[in-house]
Amino acid sequence: MLKDSILKYQDQLQSIKKKYEKSKNYYYQQKGKKEQLSEQRSKLEKMLQRCIDNIELLDKVRILLGRVSEFAREQARVQIESLVTNCLQFIFDTNLEFRIEINEVRGRPEAEFFVISNYTGQVIKTKPQDARGGGVVDIISLAIRIAMLECSVDEIKGPVILDEPAKHVSDEYIVQVSEFLKQVALMFNRQVIMVTHNNHLKEMADNWYKVEMVDGISIVKTEDTEVHF
Repeated sequence: MLKDSILKYQDQLQSIKKKYEKSKNYYYQQKGKKEQLSEQRSKLEKMLQRCIDNIELLDKVRILLGRVSEFAREQARVQIESLVTNCLQFIFDTNLEFRIEINEVRGRPEAEFFVISNYTGQVIKTKPQDARGGGVVDIISLAIRIAMLECSVDEIKGPVILDEPAKHVSDEYIVQVSEFLKQVALMFNRQVIMVTHNNHLKEMADNWYKVEMVDGISIVKTEDTEVHF
């Protein structure tokens, strides 16, 4: 009788262990899925914020073009179109063009932005966000920032400060981006200060610093030194 009871409890114990292992495996599976979803959500939130930032920048350009006189507005339009077009063609090695169309809406000038592509004689006009993905938007955003800096009525001195300026540009074109930034620094005699995770852009710099967080301590590295904060 005692032996039967022991065997019964052993069977129950084995059953409980199996259920425990099954529950544990299920927990870790779900935990892994949650972490993946959290990571995806974080990436999407960053992409959304970047789109919002680009939209805000374009809105600022619209306001700028709307507040100046018609002559000055036309001069600014031509200069911005030229610089952004040259930037697009230099980086993507295509005949892409940037176009600003200014129309009167309820008595106020409003600007619309377009990218003009020519594929085997067929001209296609699209919004920047619809033209070959986020890479084009990144480059347009970069070029507009530089154009606004250089075309401003009031002289603006100081460096060009950029945060992940080519985050969505593919590796196929990233070398051209770095060369473009070099030319900007030389042409406009401005220092370029940039935060980036892209090694190609890092390598083009005259000086670079790598910041890593280890156990709550920021470690700043250069080619020769390492500093802890």
